[in-house]
Formats: sequence, structure tokens, C-alpha cells
Amino acid sequence: MLNKLVVGNQKMNLTANQTRKFLNSFVPLVDLVNCDVGICVPYTNINVCKKALKESKILYGAQNVSEFEKGAYTGEVNAQMLADVGCQLVIVGHSERRKMFSEQNSQINNKIKQNLKYNLTSILCIGESKRDRTAGQTDKVLCKQIDECLSGLYENELEKIVIAYEPVWAIGTGQTATAKQIEEAISIIKNEISRIYSKSIIDKVRILYGGSVKPENVREFVKIKNLDGFLVGGVSLDASAFSELIHLFVDGKGKK
Repeated sequence: MLNKLVVGNQKMNLTANQTRKFLNSFVPLVDLVNCDVGICVPYTNINVCKKALKESKILYGAQNVSEFEKGAYTGEVNAQMLADVGCQLVIVGHSERRKMFSEQNSQINNKIKQNLKYNLTSILCIGESKRDRTAGQTDKVLCKQIDECLSGLYENELEKIVIAYEPVWAIGTGQTATAKQIEEAISIIKNEISRIYSKSIIDKVRILYGGSVKPENVREFVKIKNLDGFLVGGVSLDASAFSELIHLFVDGKGKK
């Protein structure tokens, strides 16, 4: 059975020095927790993570990667570069990148394939808009994203994929999907992966929830069937609150 996983997405926040201070506070609070923990930081802070987490089991990674292997792509960072500085995780397909930078499923698919070449785990974000949900299109949208983003992948390669269900209407809005909505989405995801591949692979693909997750509401999600963890945004900038969320998820008791 795969370990539970909680990953922080710090987005475009914190300088290198601020990240160093964050990790100095955060690591002692979670280093012994019975759960995989990761943090995805801006490119400029990856080397800080490499040094600070050298003796830690905490994973670290990037929030994006180029869809290209190398070449004249000014400003891009490729998977080989991320692997070279010790990254283990890369977020791909986040709704902010889909919306603000017009990323398409085909591009996200290329990014996943680049990550696989360098043994990086892709955290694939998928989710529906409020309009999609209101129109009863959640199933269709999630299945399309899964089909196109995982196109051409072999079943054994799915072991390097984590799927984060992040309904677009709950990202940074303060709104949170209900336990029932999350459970339904997880079921859709598992059924679609089973349809494309086989039922045997399902237990090897972790499914996370992201969308305004906080210590105040994490207890509501602990009993959700087949939920393997969280992709956490704003709370991951606060070492105390983020560690509390992780402990609440793992043991339901809060800080130790």
C-alpha cells in the first residue's frame, strides 16, 4: 500500500532566505510524521531545498517544467535540469497555468513524458470549472483531461503519476468541495484509469485533493474513501499551520 502524501504548492511566494527560514521551522515539525510530505517551490528556491532537506525524508520539487527537452526556449527549465538539482516532484497542469498561460492537455502530456525520462514524479492537476459542474459536465471534463494528459503512457509508468483533483472553483476562493463531491470525483478518476489501463494499476496511483484545504476543514476529509492526501496552496506558506494540517490528516490530533 502506498503512503499518504501531502504536498505544498507555494506558488510565486517566498525568497530564498524566506524559504530557508520556513524549512528550518517546518522540518522538525513533520520529519517523523507517518506520511510522505513534499514541497514545490519557485525555481530560485530549489537549491535551498536541496541543502536544507539533505538529511530529511521530505520531498521537494518544482511547480512547472518545459514540454521540450532542450533548445532555444528562452526562460524555460527542462526536466533534466530539475532532476540534476535533486527534484523528485513536478506539478503539471495546474488550473492557474491552464487559465493564465493557456496550457493545453497536449502540452501537459509532453511535460509528463519529459518528467518520466528523468524519473521525476508528475503531480497532474485536473478539475472542472463552476460552469462545468453546474452543467453536469464534471465527469466529461475529468475524463477528457485524464485521457489526453496520459495519452501514450504505459501502465507501469503510472507509478510515477500522482493525480490532484482540484476543482477550479475552489482554488484560492475559500470555497471547498464537499466530502461527497470529492469522493464522486475520485470515483470518476479511478473508473477512467481502470477503463484505459486495468483495475490492477489503481492502487498504485495516488489521488490528492486540492482547493482551499486548511487545518479547520481537513478533519472533514479524513474519512473520504480512496483519498490519498492533499495538494495545499496558501496554508503551505505557514510552517505551523501546514504541519498542523498534516498531523490532523495523519492522526487527527493536530500538532505533536
